[in-house]
Amino acid sequence: MTIKPSCFSFLSLLLILASCTSELKTSNIEVPERAKNRSSDLLPYVQILTDAPVLNEPKVGGEMRIFERNQLTHTQLMGIEYRGSTSYRLSDKKSYGVETWDETGNDLSVEVLGMPSEEDWILMGQVFRASTNTLFDTTFLFHRLGYELFRSMGNYAARSRFVELEINDQYLGIYLLMEKLKRDENRINIQSISTADNNGDNITGGYILKIDKTSGSEVGVGQPLSYFDSNWDDDARYTEAVSFRSDFSVFGQELQEAPFGPPYHSSQYLETYFVYEYPDYQLITPEQKNYIQSEIGQFERALLAKDGLYTNFIDLQSFVDYFILNELTMNEDAYRLSTFLYKDRNGPIHLGPVWDLNIGYHRKWNRVPESDWIANFNDYISGDAWMVPFWWDILLEDESFKSLLKSRWQTLRSGPLQISSIENLIDSDVKTLKDSGAIGRNFEKWIGIDVNYDSEISALKDYLNRRINWIDQKIQQM
Repeated sequence: MTIKPSCFSFLSLLLILASCTSELKTSNIEVPERAKNRSSDLLPYVQILTDAPVLNEPKVGGEMRIFERNQLTHTQLMGIEYRGSTSYRLSDKKSYGVETWDETGNDLSVEVLGMPSEEDWILMGQVFRASTNTLFDTTFLFHRLGYELFRSMGNYAARSRFVELEINDQYLGIYLLMEKLKRDENRINIQSISTADNNGDNITGGYILKIDKTSGSEVGVGQPLSYFDSNWDDDARYTEAVSFRSDFSVFGQELQEAPFGPPYHSSQYLETYFVYEYPDYQLITPEQKNYIQSEIGQFERALLAKDGLYTNFIDLQSFVDYFILNELTMNEDAYRLSTFLYKDRNGPIHLGPVWDLNIGYHRKWNRVPESDWIANFNDYISGDAWMVPFWWDILLEDESFKSLLKSRWQTLRSGPLQISSIENLIDSDVKTLKDSGAIGRNFEKWIGIDVNYDSEISALKDYLNRRINWIDQKIQQM
């Protein structure tokens, strides 16, 4: 649900920005001083002006301007809000959700920087906290590299462009302007489903679920901005309206305790919740909830039976590809958070797309050693509110999964997952960021972290070489 600004606020905005529509109008707009003569042919410069301070909810109205090659190339009415839960609380450099609008404040799909038309976009910033000298991703590449690799494997992943961002005359440094994961013919391409689709073939799809925190499900709407600095309970406030729980614990045992307990109750670490993403919780019908819950339940029971029939319920290659990418990047959120699943009409359950890789690559978060799978997270961590579902213990012993994993890995290693191919992707983005001068400007803005950028890139490459060599040996032994 999107809550739009009041009519008065939006009409005021239109009067101020009367020349600004989704069509390009450049006659009265000057290139910002910060965007001039700074190799902006390499990195677009995004300027956002709002008619009120940015909030966590709802979006506030404004205008987005994009400058390339020292020229204005796009203007767009839009709404903007902060995004993220843990990252919002931890980071001085916030991320933003942007929704493109028409002149009446309704959603408007537009093409942005060559990415296919949609109305929902993300401006993703690095997680940086000056008070603790914390910087999750010193390379700027963690999200984008993982998404590009997943796409090179033949899967959909969010498209993105590096930009420099300014909001209300405040320079904010390097951001990744990227697609939001959505049902769309150019994104998660599944059949649409309406409130009338409650039986027959129509009820079988499409659906998007996620294993994740609940803070993205619009809890806290209407709260003041200060509320979101410490609303940790909202991450775990699962309700029947927005989610359903697996029948089984993370150890594969049938759960006896009732679902939807208070945040961080003593048994939460045993639970896996599935949050409704599409249709969202306000639109999904009781019949549709029952259907998709039953599909997940049948898959889980078939997996626990260990007779191989679980493959009747899922697209096995999607599980293998999801495993490969998250294991390659050692994404410690994988499987237990930011994990998307989707099901098309009359189709199996797919796992993916991959999402949220900012604590990957074994650079800052080392709770699982490089000599093991991230899927074995539960062997090293106990009692975290979000643990890895039991699926992976079984899959890693299952002959169908292991056989496809071995053959798929061998195929990918001779193609997009060759070390030289991965390093070429890294080098291309590094050249753009360095040649544009944006690296220096970003660290000048976000002072407090002493970063040798070249050394960080070398460390990333060294890690990927080690990890690929380890996976080569591990899979060969399966």
